Amino acid sequence: MITVVGTGTGTPPGPDAVAGADLVVGGRRHLDAVALPDGAERIVLGPLAPALDAIGEYVRRGRRVVVLASGDPGFFGIVRALAERFGPAALDVRPGVSSVAAAFARAGLPWDDAVVVSAHGRDLRTAVNVCRAHPKTAVLTGPGAGPAELGAALAGTCGDRVLVVATALGDAAHERVERVTPAEAAARDWGPAVSVVLCLDEARALGGVRTVGGPPAPPAGWALAEDAFAHRDSMITKFEVRALALARLGPRPGDLVWDVGAGSGSVAVECARLGAAAVAVEKAADGVERIRANARAHGVDVAVVHGRAPDALAALDDPDAVFVGGGGRELPAVVTACARRARRTVVVAMAALDRVPAARAALTDAGLVCDGVLLQSSRLAPLPGDVTRLAATNPVFLLWGERPPAPTESEGVAQ
Repeated sequence: MITVVGTGTGTPPGPDAVAGADLVVGGRRHLDAVALPDGAERIVLGPLAPALDAIGEYVRRGRRVVVLASGDPGFFGIVRALAERFGPAALDVRPGVSSVAAAFARAGLPWDDAVVVSAHGRDLRTAVNVCRAHPKTAVLTGPGAGPAELGAALAGTCGDRVLVVATALGDAAHERVERVTPAEAAARDWGPAVSVVLCLDEARALGGVRTVGGPPAPPAGWALAEDAFAHRDSMITKFEVRALALARLGPRPGDLVWDVGAGSGSVAVECARLGAAAVAVEKAADGVERIRANARAHGVDVAVVHGRAPDALAALDDPDAVFVGGGGRELPAVVTACARRARRTVVVAMAALDRVPAARAALTDAGLVCDGVLLQSSRLAPLPGDVTRLAATNPVFLLWGERPPAPTESEGVAQ
């Protein structure tokens, strides 16, 4: 049996936690806080694989193993690796209070509606995009992915967020819980003892009564009707086009999506409703205000950039997916700029046949695999006498370019 003991937020394990253990595994500070039984071996956790091999040898011989961990070891902790290696039945897990629960408690906030994302040993951009898209996020930090780096990434587009930086939780002598702006977080050296960072939109930090924990459920429907958005003179991506565009964009939590030439911002808003961080780029001042109003109406965050593409794109973080709407003489340059930076997909909607070859060439020249379709639809429309006709909408060309997967190491080696 492997006993996994969560030590709470800085609280040392009790004297009986390691009683009778033949092997005790944990971080150095956890091991230094306990008195090992006579004859017990100890392993300071570093690389996980050798520790798992040693644990396996002790288990094979029927010896007792105790693993010490911080907080709740089943919450982004070592229980996953142990269960995958030895099976859940081999584990006796005794959780402590997680740093996330403790941080929200210090902030006086419920967290059943919070999104929790780990940046420890992972790409920080996922955590940044989740913070952009959601009003209440907890980020588990790590080297190179702490409050300073998170604040620097958020300062440009989410400067109104508040970061609650919880350091050394549970350590009476050193615990600190500080509220700062992203810019203030970026300007400081926080040291290695940060436990967790909360990113809050304080105006929406208290929601209603929840039934299902975690982020809000995805919308029951998408490709909303045009009248769900404020728009000018029918200048809006029609819902049939938007449906296929969303399918090709694939917006999801942790993604960053650009809506370039956004107009009403309908695509950006729909991407945000599906959990992605969305940036709408629009050259018209009245369009900028319209996008902001539509985002507010649908209760989502959309960062709006007032400027003309492609120049307005230079200061933005690289996107996972891009939607390019409208199109003029500058369309090939805009598509080229987007295709060079998109990590996954670029979708282009055009009404003019003459624009299609240049847009397709821009996608393929950037190394994307291009496909497309001409969308022609007819909608039901009433006629006098309580009868119905089909009313044709304007045809739209939809092109999409997808970045091919990177070759694996074996594929990249000449035979």
